[in-house]
Amino acid sequence: YDDAMVFVLLVDERPEEVTDMQRSIRGEVVSSTFDELPERHIKVAEMVLERTKRLVENNKDVVILLDSITRLSRAYNLTIPPTGRTLSGGLDPGALYSPKRFFGAARNIEDGGSLTVIATALVETGSRMDDVIFEEFKGTGNMEIHLDRKLSEKRIFPAVDIQKSGTRREELLLSKKELEVIWAIRRAMSNMGTAEVTEMIINKLMQTRTNKDFINNINVSFMDK
Repeated sequence: YDDAMVFVLLVDERPEEVTDMQRSIRGEVVSSTFDELPERHIKVAEMVLERTKRLVENNKDVVILLDSITRLSRAYNLTIPPTGRTLSGGLDPGALYSPKRFFGAARNIEDGGSLTVIATALVETGSRMDDVIFEEFKGTGNMEIHLDRKLSEKRIFPAVDIQKSGTRREELLLSKKELEVIWAIRRAMSNMGTAEVTEMIINKLMQTRTNKDFINNINVSFMDK
């Protein structure tokens, strides 16, 4: 989708990461680094959201890459007036309204443009607040990609836990044959370890040039497991 406009929104990020993104991403990078105030994080995020909405209204296809929804929620938690209630980890329920509005802004407009929001969420940080934020957003997206720290420590990239990752309504995106192969792969993976599964899939993908080739070259014995 060469005509899609890409915005990379970095919230509470290290300056080095911002520079690296600016040099490697084909798109517009908008950032608020960790040395900025929470109010600045929120202002930048809302500015990007409103700008992309106007572009969608003008029949543009826009993608926002947000890193991360967790840090954005933290910023709102520090700035909103207290509601008098507190969730586990010290999170005010009112702090989640605006991040949910941001994430929920993604949509496809009939006879118009579209807005896709791809956001990262932090897990296993040792913070109960981060866990609560993750649980609040879990299951709200149309796609979930779970990264595995153990895979990255083994230098297996991309470090994707394929068993936990997936797409909603995949039957609308795949042909009947593709769907059967995907389901066969998932059944076979259920008795395998995460690292073994990921390495095997990566190797098979490296041997083919397209998704169609990958589907056609799946070993029949593997599908029968």
